Amino acid sequence: MSDVVVDAHHHLWVRARHPQDWIDPATMAAIDADFTTADLPAAAHGVDATVVVQSVSTWAETEDLLDVVASPAGRAARIAGVVGWADLFDPALEDRLAALREGPGGDRLVGIRTMVQAEPDPGYLDRPDVHAGIAAVGAAGLPFDLVVRADQLASCARLAAALPGTRFVLDHLGKPPLAALHGVGDHPGDPAALDGWRADLAALAARPNVVAKLSGLVTEARWDTWTTADLRPAADHALDVFGPGRILLGSDWPVCLLASGYGRWWAAADELLESLSDDERAAVRGGTAVATYGLAVDHLTTRTKEHP
Repeated sequence: MSDVVVDAHHHLWVRARHPQDWIDPATMAAIDADFTTADLPAAAHGVDATVVVQSVSTWAETEDLLDVVASPAGRAARIAGVVGWADLFDPALEDRLAALREGPGGDRLVGIRTMVQAEPDPGYLDRPDVHAGIAAVGAAGLPFDLVVRADQLASCARLAAALPGTRFVLDHLGKPPLAALHGVGDHPGDPAALDGWRADLAALAARPNVVAKLSGLVTEARWDTWTTADLRPAADHALDVFGPGRILLGSDWPVCLLASGYGRWWAAADELLESLSDDERAAVRGGTAVATYGLAVDHLTTRTKEHP
């Protein structure tokens, strides 16, 4: 469906079941809470389907997310896919992935992600054992989501070149340092802050087996003062080097709540895409996500109204 709207990146968590140790209650009070399907605001904002992404590095969380999407609550919340976690170094990785797909909700497992951004080793994505694990994910027919810091983008390009048969999805455009563009108080901004990110993103975009998510930008900008114009340098560059046909749109809810409400992000995204043609906007807002993750959306009706 060319006009389906997909939120290709959000999370769910119940901390008693899966603690979110990365949340600082002092600085992240807005998300220091549980977020379930009942809280997900996608349907209320005209989103037709969503992809929930892991936030904890355990098999158990992935199994629970698959259980959720297979449940009536998950279907009501319009969750069409799960990007789960996998232990890339598990000698039984292929069997573990197969078991996930054969279990409850297994037909909604659409990708795998590990927390590369937390790896201190600058050569992590160049390691042969990491390549072997990611290659196994690709051999299972699943794309690998890359959640990385901006300084890791160059190694992402090398990884994609080394594994041309594996599909990659870059989360949050590789986290461009948007906040550094603007000064704080008496400290001026750095107009060259995005230069390295721009070059590395272009190199990654040159790999045809990579797509990128326009997501997570509001938390890379100034949380309290960002405007759509602050996000535009990153969004425009990504659209230029990847092309609209290789960009997915995601909210990063509830993490986005640190800087933005759900509806405000979608409004900003619409502004960022306003110069595109109708077909290009349809690709970014849903078509590319459906194709990348193989989402089952045939049951959705054709949209007849503009996204709010």
